[in-house]
Amino acid sequence: MKKTAKIFSFVLAGAMAAAVTGCGSGTNETTAAAADTSKEAEGGKEVYQVGICQLVQHVALDAATRGFKDALVETFGEDGVEFDEQNAQGDSNTCSTIINSFVSEGVDLILANATASLQAAQAGTNEIPVLGTSVTEYGVALGISDFNGTVGGNISGTSDLAPLDEQAAMIKELFPDKKNVGLLYCSAEPNSQYQVDTVKLALEELGYTCEYYAFSDSNDLSTIATNAASASDVIYVPTDNTVASNTEIINNICQPAGVPVVAGEEGICAGCGVATLSISYYDLGTATGKMAAKILSGEANVSEMPIEYAPQFTKKYNKNICDALGVAVPDDYEAIEE
Repeated sequence: MKKTAKIFSFVLAGAMAAAVTGCGSGTNETTAAAADTSKEAEGGKEVYQVGICQLVQHVALDAATRGFKDALVETFGEDGVEFDEQNAQGDSNTCSTIINSFVSEGVDLILANATASLQAAQAGTNEIPVLGTSVTEYGVALGISDFNGTVGGNISGTSDLAPLDEQAAMIKELFPDKKNVGLLYCSAEPNSQYQVDTVKLALEELGYTCEYYAFSDSNDLSTIATNAASASDVIYVPTDNTVASNTEIINNICQPAGVPVVAGEEGICAGCGVATLSISYYDLGTATGKMAAKILSGEANVSEMPIEYAPQFTKKYNKNICDALGVAVPDDYEAIEE
């Protein structure tokens, strides 16, 4: 909201409080009136305040945030919504600090981009509507054992979960003669654990031997990736934020070793992979923005909104790395744009 609008709202709220007190009315009415006024800009137009907490900066999450903002601006106009966009630089504790600041500001809605952001929002407020995006499995992320597709309360959002059995089938399609698959992921990300567990079962049914290679953070990624490359014919990495922020480390280890990496999403594949079955994170963010517009306009209640999923998935490949490793891909794979 524009600063002048905020100043105006505080002055008006104070005047209303004095007037109401003189009439003997209660404090709740004054507070409600001030809250309503605080969302009006010059000319009486309503302006929505939206807080955005993004875990870390990388291609996928950036695209989701961009799609979210574009969808809201398309609905309410550039003057109808104001964004407080903050990045936690990969630190979950910073996510909590950011969320708490949004709660103190009394924003109208919070976008939690990635699992750690969503978990911080869950802990930080049960009143402000929260939409997650770039979250793989909400039941796992939020500790809901009997998750049925709708979180309830003040939380909903969109999932970036691709069909994990089809990702496993992709490894079989591209590398039918390989035997050992290393599962490289960050153990601090619960949705990464969920993905590798699911892919492991699918790969074992296809006849592969799988081994976990878990790193706790970027500090031990190089060591663990080196171990994985030395013992694996193929490496699989899920949609993992730590991996996404450090693809160069993985590529500098795996490509010279001649070990192909199959990735859970396009951004990781562009940095270190040969192929992926991926979604458009921009489209995912756009879908989240459309959900937000319905909540802000009163068209929908966040507690009743089921988690939405990407409408389509695309087989893509990294031409440069495929050429370097001599990996041939079928005609139905689409090259990632450089």
